[in-house]
Amino acid sequence: MAFFGADKISLSKLTELEESSPEIIVYAIPVMAFFTFLEIGFSWFEKKQIYKTRESIGSTLVGLGNVFINFLIKTGMIYGAVWIYNLVPWRMELSWWTIIPCYLLFDLCSYWSHRISHENRFLWATHIVHHSAETYNLTVAFRLSWIQNIKILFFLPVALLGFHPVVFFVTSQVSVLFQFWVHTEYIGRLHPYLEYLLATPSNHRVHHGRNEKYLDKNFAATFIFWDRMFRTYQKEEERPDYGITTPIGNRLNPLFLNFHELNDIIKDVRKAKGLKKKLFYLFGSPTDIYHEKLKDKSQ
Repeated sequence: MAFFGADKISLSKLTELEESSPEIIVYAIPVMAFFTFLEIGFSWFEKKQIYKTRESIGSTLVGLGNVFINFLIKTGMIYGAVWIYNLVPWRMELSWWTIIPCYLLFDLCSYWSHRISHENRFLWATHIVHHSAETYNLTVAFRLSWIQNIKILFFLPVALLGFHPVVFFVTSQVSVLFQFWVHTEYIGRLHPYLEYLLATPSNHRVHHGRNEKYLDKNFAATFIFWDRMFRTYQKEEERPDYGITTPIGNRLNPLFLNFHELNDIIKDVRKAKGLKKKLFYLFGSPTDIYHEKLKDKSQ
């Protein structure tokens, strides 16, 4: 029991704690850039149409904006994590092996955060930028919403379990980095055991498909067995048709990419008649809203 009940972290040591929290994603940027340019080179040599210039530049601008925003809010996030850590009496010591249970539980929260973001239009607005690309390549991994941090609420259960803040933030960054390599068509199906365990490129390609059978499937960030457990798994069969159900084209403007859905929500809520309909367009399932609009057009 001596492992639990670690000493509280003094707020005067926040700067020291911030410095001890490695910027793994920042360090990984050169590696991600290398593999991205390598994929671009292969696709150009093989004359594959998996990169569209405007879309890829838009993805990169969105990604750079996301890194900048995370840099600005890092201190506030660490302060919040320390406050929660000091609040619970079962604080864990800083032990690197605790990354294993922390990662597993973090990934479970990621699954539900991701799934609910597809089932609730308001939260979908914090995620749609990631799905709006109509090609599938490594730059799609950069398309992370500038307002996605409001979903930190989904990860409070992990923080409340008493994991050390450094362990929590390292876990978060490793989880994000894992999702980089799965955004490619150059890696086919892997060994069946890996396909059963991990959110591989094949499994994640399904998630980005707008084919009817692929919609709202394969939400897992790292461990695909969550989807099998909660019955949202779909095996990759035919090649996915990538993008969102209402295509936006090869957009470059990162402001449009991040906020066009919020603008559409405002328009739909204003037009809707009655409170029930307004709430539907604000919090309803994006898939249901899409079908509702198709039905309205056909009438």
